[in-house]
Amino acid sequence: MRNPWAREYAKTPDRYIWGKAPSRFARELTAFVPPGGRILDLGCGEGRDSVYFAFCGYEVTGLDVSAAGLEKAERLAVERGVAVRWLCCSMLDVPVTGRFDLVYSCGTIHHVPKDDRPRLFKRLKALTRGRGINAHLVFTDLRVYVEKDEEIDYFTAGELTDAYADWLVIRHEDGLVPCAQDGVPHSHSVERLVTTPVTQRVPGLRRGLPPVLLTA
Repeated sequence: MRNPWAREYAKTPDRYIWGKAPSRFARELTAFVPPGGRILDLGCGEGRDSVYFAFCGYEVTGLDVSAAGLEKAERLAVERGVAVRWLCCSMLDVPVTGRFDLVYSCGTIHHVPKDDRPRLFKRLKALTRGRGINAHLVFTDLRVYVEKDEEIDYFTAGELTDAYADWLVIRHEDGLVPCAQDGVPHSHSVERLVTTPVTQRVPGLRRGLPPVLLTA
């Protein structure tokens, strides 16, 4: 798996490229996770969402291929007074046991080569509890902007939902996410999916989620 941001994390040890505040996506998803639940954050980078989940009282595992990113993530966890289990590995080879209430990714799994995604999604489903949630935000090919010499296999229309065709879709939307991490204001076309293996109502589904002006 490729991580074009790994060298940027190493070059900016005292600055959080994505900031320290959690993404809006992460903040919304706490409505679906039971108190004290287990969360797996795939491609956690500098840790902003993992640390937020831990601050909310969840048992969190954050993984990333960048050791430099995880060092920054741990500093943020210490700063916030929380504990997170950090794993430096590819999300294709997740060395964890047990199951999770939320398997989560925000702007990361489009770095997984397309041919490897069926294996990835099969593994993520196996790591999910019966009433658990999978939630992903991915870049799509509707609007392409290349940052930091990225090599991205952009998701195509229907690819993400097809991967979860056997699950119940709680929320599915697409839109544009503003971005300027490379110093140039731009936007990415994205798709967000929140889904569960159960076919009955779950507590968070009753409350739903508000209409979204998409932000990462």
